[in-house]
Amino acid sequence: MLGTYFYHEILRKTVVAFGTLFNDIHIQKENKAGATISDLKVPLAYGPRSKFLAKLEQQQDLNKPTAISLPRMSFEMSSLAYDGSRKTSITKSFKAVDNGGNVKKVFLPVPYNVGFELNIMCKLNDDALQIIEQILPFFQPSFNVTIDLIDSIGEKRDIPVVLENISFTDEYEGDFSTRRVLTYTLSFVAKTYLFGPIAESTEGLIRKVQVDYYADTDTTTAKREVRYTAVPDPIDAEPGDDFGFSETFTDFSDGKVYSPTRREDV
Repeated sequence: MLGTYFYHEILRKTVVAFGTLFNDIHIQKENKAGATISDLKVPLAYGPRSKFLAKLEQQQDLNKPTAISLPRMSFEMSSLAYDGSRKTSITKSFKAVDNGGNVKKVFLPVPYNVGFELNIMCKLNDDALQIIEQILPFFQPSFNVTIDLIDSIGEKRDIPVVLENISFTDEYEGDFSTRRVLTYTLSFVAKTYLFGPIAESTEGLIRKVQVDYYADTDTTTAKREVRYTAVPDPIDAEPGDDFGFSETFTDFSDGKVYSPTRREDV
């Protein structure tokens, strides 16, 4: 079983989706009259906090144009762990239709928690507080983001991103020529799912659903009262077509259809 190549890019999509949540944070400055005099979009990059702090320490000459600018944000994937609380049966599967209209068989996914750290680095505390206030109200403590986990079969799921911890550090040390860095670190967990390989389905499409209602729980002796039947409308509809369902109720006490067939669009 192992050795069958597949790559759905789920972890990569989860990282991209997490970063997208914070790529439009702004800081504004106001004058004494309350008018906005500047609006700065906070840069966001993938990488560890130590990398950006090391770059600050290496720039001793503060007049160099290559010195890192503050404020800025960085994020990185920090952990990956199996989540047994969301476990489902490993033998259950479902059918899906790929972009070519072919029916595929997909086993239920495996739940994994992806840990992230978002680092907010600022020189002024007011800048950091502006950024923090634009983030925290959306996490109570989770925020759902929709991710297209498998493009080929259109498998989209709402992935909760949970805010777990907030910490604060002040990296100011040394003389007045040393740049001060206030750092807020926000720890998150994205509750995503990992899918295995997608197989060809050897079973046909379900084109008719039939349910019989009995007067007693013992169906061997009880009289059948009502039969419910649902079929696609039109009957030859294929996956991806615009179709509905025709429903029929049959009363076996007189053998007649007492509820007219009706169509419900999907």
